[in-house]
Amino acid sequence: MANTKVDRETLRELADEGNETALDRLADIADAAGDLGELSGLLDEGSMRAGFLLTRRAASTADLRELQRIADAGYDEAGDELKRLLKAPADEHRE
Repeated sequence: MANTKVDRETLRELADEGNETALDRLADIADAAGDLGELSGLLDEGSMRAGFLLTRRAASTADLRELQRIADAGYDEAGDELKRLLKAPADEHRE
């Protein structure tokens, strides 16, 4: 039986060699652990999966500054989400 558990060190090595799937897997692991620092680092490395996960988190809390930061880091969908939130009526953001 094949070992389906892949350790982070192996994923990191593969990601460093340009394997985008390994980079995406690292982003999923960081997201599951709630490690926003690692997700941000992965976004800085070019992980669009990390950008997606960070955008989802920031949009759910209407964190406009974080959405701007994510967009500035190269994840365009964060900019789209930021525009959507900025155009929404103010009372939609209140609890």
